[in-house]
Amino acid sequence: MAKAIEIRWHGRGGQGTVTAAKVLADACLSGGGYVQAFPEYGPERAGAPIRAFNRISEHVIRMYGPVLHPKVVSIADATLMDAVNVTEGVPDDAIFLVNTSKDPKEVRQKLKAKDTQKVYSVDATKIALDCFGRPLPNSSMLGALCKVTGVVGLDVLKENVKKSFGKKFAQKIIDGNLEATQRGYEEVKEG
Repeated sequence: MAKAIEIRWHGRGGQGTVTAAKVLADACLSGGGYVQAFPEYGPERAGAPIRAFNRISEHVIRMYGPVLHPKVVSIADATLMDAVNVTEGVPDDAIFLVNTSKDPKEVRQKLKAKDTQKVYSVDATKIALDCFGRPLPNSSMLGALCKVTGVVGLDVLKENVKKSFGKKFAQKIIDGNLEATQRGYEEVKEG
């Protein structure tokens, strides 16, 4: 686990972005870390832009304000790159993870990312459709985020996906989300 890392998630209401932040927090907590996960909503409706945040640390977290300078920005809906400033407050060594079928080099240009920043892409929506038939990118994004940051092991993450989704969904949906998590981990590309 990283000593301390802050993550900002960008998504749209109904995509599972807040759930992804919570599942990541649970996984990091069960992996022995200290965590925070919290959403920030605008108009609470399906399709509206939302943000969620994680703080993950080896030490007790004593900061309770918003995440202003995220090391990692996870963008669950690529159209948000045109709608909101997804690069706001990011440091020179930030990591961007974007749900898109586009090559990471194209995404880098769109974001105007610096050479010192890393840009990754994963077609999380396609993976979700393949695995469980719904365009919910959260599980695939979690797998990809796990790969690019190393904040938690894939097995620990998958166990927490299973636990979180097991409370609400049939086994077929749980299995599909586990497969999506694995594929997100395997299919993420760096540019």
